[in-house]
Amino acid sequence: MQDFELYRQILGLEHPWRVESVRMDRKAGEIEVTVSCVEQVWGCPQCHQRMHIHDYEERRWRHLDSCQFKTFIRAKVPMVKCPEHGSQQVQVPWAEKYGRFTRLFERLAIDLMLECSIAAACKELRISWDEADGIKQRAVARGLERRQAEPLRLLNIDEKSAGRGQNYVTVVAKVEPGKKAVVWHVSEGRDKQCLDAFWENLTSEQLQSIQGVCIDMWDPFANSLEEHLPEAAEKVTHDPFHIAQHMNDALDTVRKQEHKRLLQDGDQALAGSKWYWLKGWENVPESWQERFFTLRSSTLKTARAWSIKEMLRDFWQCGHEDAPEYFDRWYSWAIRCRLEPVKKVARMIKKRLGYVLNYFKHRLTNGTLEGLNNRIQGLVKKAYGYRNRERFKTDILFHLGGLDLHPGQ
Repeated sequence: MQDFELYRQILGLEHPWRVESVRMDRKAGEIEVTVSCVEQVWGCPQCHQRMHIHDYEERRWRHLDSCQFKTFIRAKVPMVKCPEHGSQQVQVPWAEKYGRFTRLFERLAIDLMLECSIAAACKELRISWDEADGIKQRAVARGLERRQAEPLRLLNIDEKSAGRGQNYVTVVAKVEPGKKAVVWHVSEGRDKQCLDAFWENLTSEQLQSIQGVCIDMWDPFANSLEEHLPEAAEKVTHDPFHIAQHMNDALDTVRKQEHKRLLQDGDQALAGSKWYWLKGWENVPESWQERFFTLRSSTLKTARAWSIKEMLRDFWQCGHEDAPEYFDRWYSWAIRCRLEPVKKVARMIKKRLGYVLNYFKHRLTNGTLEGLNNRIQGLVKKAYGYRNRERFKTDILFHLGGLDLHPGQ
């Protein structure tokens, strides 16, 4: 009798539910609590119309352990037959609908999986990987359902590699000054259609609330924004760090081409210098400064490309009024430099100059999202990679989506 009262209070059971029996299987290391309910009129779980029980379904749920014993709840759950919604199982107070675990157990499982790998959580909880994955998927679905249609204001959009080859997911993050960014949307691929789906799920109020969006220079993203975002020409910014990366790639291409030509003449001037050309002049190590000063003061094509790259770095320090004039001077030099890789980057920037200049209005970069990308890479390492992109997307939202994951009390 004392066991009945103890578990009634532990489970928080009230009329019409009561503990009918408590059985311990020492060999199996399990405790099973049988719960029953008294006859009464129930309501349909969906429309709440009052109706009588027409059948019972026996179910079993895993609960928090009692000391070292696994604890299970067993109950015959009433079934009601609604004229509108058909046969329905009534809601039990200790678990979510269709769940195989109690709410308290799922809360513990979610907290563990937020702190460690799913394999470690399974070992601690003594459940299978599939059971833990099911808890995670339900938690994400619950969090997305609870998410309010709040203003978005500032967004970062970028792709993240999900495996080998051209295997990507597109990540949209909400950025708030002084707050951690949260992943608002993850879709498979990085084409225009995957981003179109994001805009189509927003309300008109949310679309109007967006003040700035930062993207790299990937045309499908820009095309999607131009089609769906009101006043996109004033709100979209190209990420300065991606532009700098394009310029560094162009510089390195010039260096490799010139180094190959010099080696044919036995000239080792550029040997071992790759990483120093990619650095800013102030970051070159002291041991290299004398040699590097000689190289960048020479007539090498690589030195010319480096100077153009450094001038582009200074472009981002301009004020809003000075930036267009500064860019015109940089572009004039870059397009006449007779270095095709550099000219290609210059044309690319010129093509989307409006979005580039928007940086000086919003001062918005993808730096915050790059931080999130590092955390996403941490998830990949912790999971030893993902073969299933749906699970990859679920993990991103589970850990970085800022969702309310826990089941209700």
